[in-house]
Amino acid sequence: MTEVLIGSILSALSTGVGALPILFLNQELTHRWKDILLALTAGIMTAASTMSLIPESLQSGGFFPLAIGLLLGVVTLTLLEQNIPHIDLEHSKTGIQFDEKALLIVSAITLHNLPEGLSVGVSYASNVENTGNLIALAIGLQNAPEGLLVALFLAQQNISKIKAFLIATLTGSVEIVTSLLGFYLTNFVDSLVSYGLAFAAGAMLFIIYKELIPESHGDGNERFATYSFIFGILFMIFLINIF
Repeated sequence: MTEVLIGSILSALSTGVGALPILFLNQELTHRWKDILLALTAGIMTAASTMSLIPESLQSGGFFPLAIGLLLGVVTLTLLEQNIPHIDLEHSKTGIQFDEKALLIVSAITLHNLPEGLSVGVSYASNVENTGNLIALAIGLQNAPEGLLVALFLAQQNISKIKAFLIATLTGSVEIVTSLLGFYLTNFVDSLVSYGLAFAAGAMLFIIYKELIPESHGDGNERFATYSFIFGILFMIFLINIF
């Protein structure tokens, strides 16, 4: 219990760590660097889901629990996207008045973090050693640039840098709640572990292909984004081997 709590807190608060540079940046981050960060997180999450979550789901339950859990993750994220207005942080052509849509924007960003926290909790509930730590690290690594992008977006809406930092940090805190929820559900019902791991993988894969990769290719930086994506995969594989 202590381990999952610490892991989920560190993973969630990494959003704030990523947003920290907003307090010191005097100019906006270029689109190239935004795309590089997005592609890097996509590579990290791809390796974590395909080389850790999916194999462990297969090992613990077989193909059908994997397929069902993965598709449920995709369907859940699809329903969230259809019912929550999409916020394109990087490539919006029109400005968004934060004062009028603050709750909507923060809610959309926060809901985006729900499956990430779930994947951390489910991973800690599995019987495979260090899986929880590995997935918590992977989610934390992808939360950091996400926190920076959110803080940059908020700062562009005439929000003070300190407030932008605090709001970006709070958007990641929801992961602590969903992480504990996923841990308790799968910990007390062993048969849910395989489904839970696959669900987390499906949710992550949906985010990768539907959100991160397209947004990293929106400003003509496809080649740099591709290199960053591959580096993210290799980096995560290196971590998997260490663990």
